[in-house]
Amino acid sequence: MADSILLSADTVVAADAVHTPGWVEVRAGRIDAVGAGVPPRVPDAAFPDGILAPGFVDAHNHGGGGYSFNDADTALAAAGIAATHREHGTTTLMASLVTAPLDEMERLVSDLADLVDSGLLAGIHLEGPWLSPIHRGAHTAELLRVPDPESIDRLLRAGHGTVRMVTIAPELPGGLDAVRRIVGYGAVAAIGHTDANYDITRQAIQAGATAGTHLFNAMRPLHHREPGPALALLENPAVFAELIADGVHLHPAVVRFITESPSRPVFVTDAMAAAGADEGEYTLGGLPVSVLDGEARLADGTIAGSVLTLSEAVRFAVHTAGVDLAAAVRAATQNPADMIGLNDCGRIAAGQPADLIVLDAGLYVTATMRSGDWCLPA
Repeated sequence: MADSILLSADTVVAADAVHTPGWVEVRAGRIDAVGAGVPPRVPDAAFPDGILAPGFVDAHNHGGGGYSFNDADTALAAAGIAATHREHGTTTLMASLVTAPLDEMERLVSDLADLVDSGLLAGIHLEGPWLSPIHRGAHTAELLRVPDPESIDRLLRAGHGTVRMVTIAPELPGGLDAVRRIVGYGAVAAIGHTDANYDITRQAIQAGATAGTHLFNAMRPLHHREPGPALALLENPAVFAELIADGVHLHPAVVRFITESPSRPVFVTDAMAAAGADEGEYTLGGLPVSVLDGEARLADGTIAGSVLTLSEAVRFAVHTAGVDLAAAVRAATQNPADMIGLNDCGRIAAGQPADLIVLDAGLYVTATMRSGDWCLPA
């Protein structure tokens, strides 16, 4: 890695502005300066037709490249998943676990915590086991449980501070107390896989919940007389709203609606093992999943995660849903970083790690830099 690298591009999506054109100077693996217009000297790498953006931040990801974070060989799986999504511009990755037996989840959390400490992963997301059986999605019904203090303590202590987010159905017995307990551990309480009504969702937000897991999917639907959880989450500017922008989970108009709502939109992949791999037969949390024509489904037709990458989500949002480019990039970078409390990624600003991507005119990733080193050719 050179001591200083000067990059220029037709467009730079910086933290506080969009520069057309713009430049970024990288020194010792961090962003040293950002500017608009002509760079101060001849750039080391110029992208006259490109868009320079922060590396993507995926806060909800179960797998890719044929691997799952629930696999027995945690280190091998995590390395394969991280490499797969890095090829598509994701430089910061959270490991999401689907519901499994409590002992197994405790072991997985402990193993993944070591990989967070090593810097491979940014944290752990527990999507289960405290979910509604009515809206369980691709989670085994027999393994779901009420959010008792003992099970919460076991899993969050196993992560020794690396569990950054927990999805919970707050209407379950003890649900609101569980929200407070999760937040007390320093983790984000995310409302999801839930049959909560509008009022209970507002109570959960008052108790400390600050996010909604893949909005509209696996939750009580929106109705004009029974608005359910989605409206309570979308109307609150302090809440982060996850959405899966793949054309399977949400209509393009809904993607645009969420992105323009008062809440803070967060693009996530909810990717399972087939992301970046061949279609065919897989398992997710012990359940058989068929992947065909870009859709992952259980035998009964239930959607079982996605085969999405964040680069595809941004393309879909901009080209199909009509979302503004800067808003789409922010939803895949700065907003997810803010949601899970990461201050050192997701934005182009002086002092930040040099986690950068270059997008071409079609919004395909052509180069990726992580901490000042090129992961993909520039």
